[in-house]
Amino acid sequence: MSFFSTRGGACVTASQAVLWGLAKDGGLYVPSMYPQLPLEKIAAFCQMSYQQVAERVLRSFLEDYSIAEIEQAVTAAYAAPAFDDHAIAPLQKLENGIHVLELFHGPTLAFKDIALKLLPHLVKMAAVKNNEAREVSILVATSGDTGKAALEGFRDVPGTSCTVFYPENGVSPMQKLQMVTTQGENTHVIGVRGNFDDAQAGVKRLFSDPAFHEKMDALGKLPSSANSINFGRLVPQVVYYFTAYAALVNSGAVRMGQPVNFVVPTGNFGDILAGYYAKRMGLPVGKLICASNRNNVLSDFFTDGMYYTHRTFFTTMSPSMDILISSNLERLLYESADRDGRLVKSWMELLKDCGSFSIGAQRLSELQKTFAAGFADDAMTAEEIRRVFKHTGYLMDPHTAVASHVLARYRESTGDHTPSVIIATASPYKFAGDVLAALLGPALAEGLSAFDCADRLSAHTGVPVPRQIAELKALPVRHTAVCDKNAMEAALLTALA
Repeated sequence: MSFFSTRGGACVTASQAVLWGLAKDGGLYVPSMYPQLPLEKIAAFCQMSYQQVAERVLRSFLEDYSIAEIEQAVTAAYAAPAFDDHAIAPLQKLENGIHVLELFHGPTLAFKDIALKLLPHLVKMAAVKNNEAREVSILVATSGDTGKAALEGFRDVPGTSCTVFYPENGVSPMQKLQMVTTQGENTHVIGVRGNFDDAQAGVKRLFSDPAFHEKMDALGKLPSSANSINFGRLVPQVVYYFTAYAALVNSGAVRMGQPVNFVVPTGNFGDILAGYYAKRMGLPVGKLICASNRNNVLSDFFTDGMYYTHRTFFTTMSPSMDILISSNLERLLYESADRDGRLVKSWMELLKDCGSFSIGAQRLSELQKTFAAGFADDAMTAEEIRRVFKHTGYLMDPHTAVASHVLARYRESTGDHTPSVIIATASPYKFAGDVLAALLGPALAEGLSAFDCADRLSAHTGVPVPRQIAELKALPVRHTAVCDKNAMEAALLTALA
């Protein structure tokens, strides 16, 4: 299995794609083909553990890793007590025909844990395979959840360091506390005066700057990424689409081979792209429903085929989706362009220079056969949190509530009642203030600390405060650095010195 750049300028092995993160031409690595899993193999997943399914999915992409290496990495990543549910990604029934896939049972209470507990093992093995003696310096831009998950995954891993850039005022109080209290001698956290797009653009600039690579080389460091631009972050996310389907079959909710819709709250497009990869591999996926918040650049794209970023940026109660430039969409565009890297490069140049590009009516029509889209603003999101809790007793975080709202509107407008899975991306306690305000009104959350909001939310709902949240109270703040969006390189080099 070789990997190509979406912009046409590379052909590398799986371990090189994992080690380097981003191609030198600025493109993202994509597999040369989609390995096929026929229904009989998917049926066999119904009798397997999460770890066993992960091994089989990963092996089909990461062909220059041995079977023993993949088994070792998977066993280490998903060993107890890192995840508080043996299923790793348990499936919960919400109501007839609708299930919730809970991806927040890891150490940082967000779906990023599932990939970022595994990625450090893949990176270490990749360095050995490619005779890389330099320290692998992980650079991350985060809209809230990736940062802490990456810090936790790479904390004190020999031969690595991890530096996270986050929008200083663009994450929830609990997300920020999780990051700035991170332990570990090889971790660094830097706030950026700007939004997530500013932080992500800054990291991408560093990766594409030869002078920066020379400076890092002089320090004995190899820059790499833990964002979902790294294929090693993306491929573990493919796994839980297969395990979710197997759980549906095991519960009798669907028959083997029956299509299932997946509804995914997404900003950077990585989580839903993993579902697309699963579909291309043979998973019986009906529709992939892309759920956006008020920053609805993706839902607009799937409606009219134009990607347009010259619009107001909103700070919302679902901050991990406060994104206007969705990096992983480039991988889907590569497929839409019939794998023409030159065309993708031209679209990306138009986006950079003009703030927009259009894929045309024919390509849009093809994408709409697989993708649907919708959005929810903060008022809709709060109402959905209330509605779902009142009718089912299930407590959703704002991102999951966005997806739930979009699914309801999709079913109303299309009449498509295909069995559906909502991807639940985070614990509601990471956003306790907003969830409490949604349930009881803003006045009852106003002026309370994040921890007080969590306690009151637990008292009202009966849902326990997670241990990871309670423990934050006693942790000292270790990371206080803040920089302007144009000074990220200087801040990074200072942190690594």
